Amino acid sequence: MKNGTAKDVLEVYKTAVYEQDVEKFLSIHAENVHIYDCWGDWECRGISELRKNVTEWFTGLNAEGEILKVLFHEVKMEESETVAFVHCEVVFAAYTKESEEKLRQIANRFTFGLKKIEGSWVIAHQHSSLPIDMNTGKGMFHLR
Repeated sequence: MKNGTAKDVLEVYKTAVYEQDVEKFLSIHAENVHIYDCWGDWECRGISELRKNVTEWFTGLNAEGEILKVLFHEVKMEESETVAFVHCEVVFAAYTKESEEKLRQIANRFTFGLKKIEGSWVIAHQHSSLPIDMNTGKGMFHLR
């Protein structure tokens, strides 16, 4: 998939999550992608590990009869000929497939490091984070 700009990667990300399309989601990631996440093992190395994680994620959503909409807020982007840096707030909002009733939403802060490979932008590194409530030690996913 050819991505003309780094911003195109974000659009494919949103669409792939909404459609629960594993292959589309993986198409915007480098083979040796390295991800630090707020969930599970906190780290994912390589496209095969990402495939496993994303397949489980989408299978779970489908089993629950949910769709997930992704919104990117306050996107800041620096792009050169071969690398790009993006940071933003990402909101994941879950809806029922049947009625599209909103069930819940969470927000994370994301940083993406992208590189251009054979004319297409791919995510080489992703880091998600969230503020921690210093009194409880718990993550604050619901700031938005």
